[in-house]
Amino acid sequence: MILSVSSISKSFQEIPVLRGVAFTLDDHEKAAVVGINGAGKTTLLRIIIGELSADQGTVTLARDKTIGYLSQQEAVSGDCSVYDELLSVKQEIVDLERRMRSVEIQMNTAPPDRLQELMDDYAGLTHAFESANGYAYKSELTGVLKGLGFAKQEFHRSISTLSGGQKTRVALGKLLLQNPDMIILDEPTNHLDMSSTAWLETYLKNYKGAVLVVSHDRYFLDKTVTKIIELDNAECTVFAGSYSDYAVKKEALRAARYNVYMRQQREIRHQEEVIDKLRSFNREKSVRRAESREKKLAKMELLDKPAEVRADMRLTLTPRYESGNDVLRIQGLAKSFGALTLFRGLDMDIKKGEHVAVIGDNGTGKTTLLKIINGLVSPDAGTVQIGTNVQIGYYDQEHHVLHMDKTLFEEISDDYPTLTNTEIRNTLAAFLFTGEDVFKQIKSLSGGERGRVSLARLMLSEANFLILDEPTNHLDIMSKEILEDALNAYTGTVLYVSHDRYFINRTASRILELNRGTLTSYLGNYDYYLEKKEELSASGNAASAGADASLAGTLSDRSGGSADQKNASNNGGGRLDWQKQKEEQALLRRRENERKKCEDRIELLEQRNQEIDLLMASSEVCTDVARLQELSGERASNDRELADLYEKWEQLAE
Repeated sequence: MILSVSSISKSFQEIPVLRGVAFTLDDHEKAAVVGINGAGKTTLLRIIIGELSADQGTVTLARDKTIGYLSQQEAVSGDCSVYDELLSVKQEIVDLERRMRSVEIQMNTAPPDRLQELMDDYAGLTHAFESANGYAYKSELTGVLKGLGFAKQEFHRSISTLSGGQKTRVALGKLLLQNPDMIILDEPTNHLDMSSTAWLETYLKNYKGAVLVVSHDRYFLDKTVTKIIELDNAECTVFAGSYSDYAVKKEALRAARYNVYMRQQREIRHQEEVIDKLRSFNREKSVRRAESREKKLAKMELLDKPAEVRADMRLTLTPRYESGNDVLRIQGLAKSFGALTLFRGLDMDIKKGEHVAVIGDNGTGKTTLLKIINGLVSPDAGTVQIGTNVQIGYYDQEHHVLHMDKTLFEEISDDYPTLTNTEIRNTLAAFLFTGEDVFKQIKSLSGGERGRVSLARLMLSEANFLILDEPTNHLDIMSKEILEDALNAYTGTVLYVSHDRYFINRTASRILELNRGTLTSYLGNYDYYLEKKEELSASGNAASAGADASLAGTLSDRSGGSADQKNASNNGGGRLDWQKQKEEQALLRRRENERKKCEDRIELLEQRNQEIDLLMASSEVCTDVARLQELSGERASNDRELADLYEKWEQLAE
């Protein structure tokens, strides 16, 4: 066991946030803390790491264990490069390597009486370097940077030129490279795109230490954790299994508690009816019996009513009227910003009733595409045709459609002047804005609160075509589930951009992947998309598989696909694709052969170095200065060649 949390309680202004929280974490266990916004998740993490003191209870960390923590606001600063910032974590290894090189130089010119001492130093340094995984630290550092979404040309960018999200990713990379015995992460996927999140999932799943994470990313939790620690009404409940396992168990537990509560309520009503009846008899014996029952009823320990699942926020999306069958058609769309081309020749069709998710890495132009459709950004080329009777409702992740200087009440009343004051208040109450909250200015709200106001406007719009840009950003898990249920019940058409894979899995009937300026369509949810991507990867022929609808399950003619693919199929592109496939396969074979040769050479040199170490330590050689110098020189030469081979192998492995 690496961590024990025992009876932790914490209150702020006499309001309990945590009450008797207790759980343990084993050495290699992966666990998540979940709960609605404000449930005390971050407070609990800060108490565990010692940033905040508990009112009661204790936190015990196993002796000689290290802990690493990344908060939601964690970021790096300074003027050094991204690479050097991560390299600072490996400073001890860098210093060892520098000392080894220095000793090697000294050994080449050392007098005999000094050589043995230098060799002993070198052997110690080499052992320490190998124990610290020194020969792989550069590859490890490069792998982490690439995994977190940094391209090689960005490695030498100054920290000061990075965005806030990029600085947070650098901080996450530094933490991972430290390899503490326990990693604690607060919302680590907030600034990661899908590919980086998938990389982090694999990294954490294979991490040798313990992991404790707070996250609203349910897909991420399903992939990484085997224990759920739920905070609800200041109390803690521990569930074994993934997030999906927890959701099933939580619902069963809630239903059981609700049934017990309802049985007690029925029993109370029954006893009250009996007491009233006995008193109505107006007889001394009957009155005494009524009083006896009253005493028993007064002693009954009353159960609190379990909170209704998502009963506090209500979202119903209903189109006012139906659109035509053709909702949206895009042809030849192009957009660039300076030298950066986002896409060119983009085609896309959306039919009535479809729920389409647009996915892709950060910076590929997904949000720009939605803004072009909404007329907020002009395309460089191409056409956007909105269908007959289509009424658009737009959800902007940056909430630019909201008026920052208006109050919540004004935001709704100005857009929907026919609503009465009571109707406006009821609408806002459905999104948890009650009392004086309705007179707050939009600019004073948090990101999650602005998201709820945008959802309220969306509900009132009665649109039949919803365009949503990252609708689950800033929403807690419960609010996400409300939105998912509303979209699944919605009879209109939906087009949205999202990084939330669990949300996509539950709501999308088709996925459009925007990659390298082209769209590829996949009929199905996110799991289906992954399955088809794996098939394409296994076949080694994404182009021909994408054109084969029966294999890929993708790329219906009306959804477009890449313009280049269409042109190729129209002008004998099949032969060109086949020739290109052969060339690519031949290149892959050559690279595989090079990689195998590289591995064989590495194994040969490593074995030879082991033999040299044994020889240098043997009684026959340790007194032969000439032989020692010869072996030492060979060892140094091998090390230099190995360093180049490790770098080459990494490039080939990519």
